[in-house]
Amino acid sequence: MRIAQIAPLTEAIPPKLYGGTERVISWLTEELVAQGHDVTLFASGDSRTSAKLEAVWPRALRLDGGIRDVNALHLTMLEQVRRRARDFDVLHFHLD
Repeated sequence: MRIAQIAPLTEAIPPKLYGGTERVISWLTEELVAQGHDVTLFASGDSRTSAKLEAVWPRALRLDGGIRDVNALHLTMLEQVRRRARDFDVLHFHLD
């Protein structure tokens, strides 16, 4: 299966500091890859994964003091996902 994992941009995957949701996304993504699925992770660029990483922003937003509007970056990511939606069998969103 071709699966897109769409993660919050707040923390890297897996998180460098706190991030329960981001840990679960990492575990799930890594296991899906291990099972032979074609997985793309939409996340911050400082994420580490064996899936294909689609870096929406260079680093986790919580650690980037220059960001004024985190919602704008999440909307940008959602637009990227929308444009590529036909490339995937499953879109798994981990956003609020």
